[in-house]
Amino acid sequence: MKNLFNGILRILVKIALHLFYRRIYVSGKENIPKGVPIILVANHQNALIDPLLIATHTRLNPWFLTRASVFKNPIIAKILHFIRMLPVYRVRDGFSTITQNQKTFEATFDVLKKNGTVVIFAEGSHSHVRNVRPLSKGFTRMAFGLKEKYPELEPVILPTALEFSAHKHSGSLVRITFGKPIPVDMPPAQSGKLTKKVEKDLKGLVVEIPNENYPETLQKLLDAEVDLTSKEAVDAYLLNHQVLYTVNTPSSLPNKLMKLFHLPLYWIWLVIKPKIEDHVFYSTFKFLIGFFLGPLWYFLLWTAVFGGNWGTWALTFLIMGIISLFWNKTPQE
Repeated sequence: MKNLFNGILRILVKIALHLFYRRIYVSGKENIPKGVPIILVANHQNALIDPLLIATHTRLNPWFLTRASVFKNPIIAKILHFIRMLPVYRVRDGFSTITQNQKTFEATFDVLKKNGTVVIFAEGSHSHVRNVRPLSKGFTRMAFGLKEKYPELEPVILPTALEFSAHKHSGSLVRITFGKPIPVDMPPAQSGKLTKKVEKDLKGLVVEIPNENYPETLQKLLDAEVDLTSKEAVDAYLLNHQVLYTVNTPSSLPNKLMKLFHLPLYWIWLVIKPKIEDHVFYSTFKFLIGFFLGPLWYFLLWTAVFGGNWGTWALTFLIMGIISLFWNKTPQE
């Protein structure tokens, strides 16, 4: 029952993601190995959107390591476990909680010994900044712990890059890139070497805008209309100011129509927005509002088409709402 529920949920979420974003590019799927334990290490720029993209654009059916603070409520904890999420405790959660990570590692070993997949966002936090932050050592501990417990297994690390043309908005572009798998074929004493190897390979996939003069550099890329989801395009511009191809800035009209014909949902967003302290969660809340309340809005419009004196207006909103959903485009930021 759990696998069936997760399968149906993934299909629904994938459809919703392709409606939320203008286009989702996926490359490197041929690099995803089969028949081996996979520890997928990805950069983390967009809160809950990141794991949703990975879960719906591979056939890996992965489990995710998630910050323990969201598991405090017992009911929510059960729901999160049902959708394949496991808690990770950090020092900021209280030093005494760190020992509880052993239970999580044991759970990941149970997944990996069946040639399953565990996803870890090894930067340890999320940020809209377009580069790779230093990686924590949790994934190497997991890999070597698995090898110690099951010496016959041959786990691999799969570096994965997630890029967004506009982190906070719908109608933007997304690019998912799977790198070449990295075998865990060194002794535990060389765990630092493995961390550096993974970090190097991940940086080879992720768009890297230097921290020095970051705002100015980002603005230059935006002014030149360089595709911010393409590492090749960004690197070419940063190295020699070469623009390989441009991403035209769309008109604001599609986005305005999107808000107009989904007005109740937009109002709900305006009420929730001031309460969100971490702006990295903006897209997450927008997506969840659309995912759960969007179908209700369309159902109400469809019902109104066949009842009362508002049928013509309801039909207009229904048709224009669908059109604006597919036409929605957002400039890069």
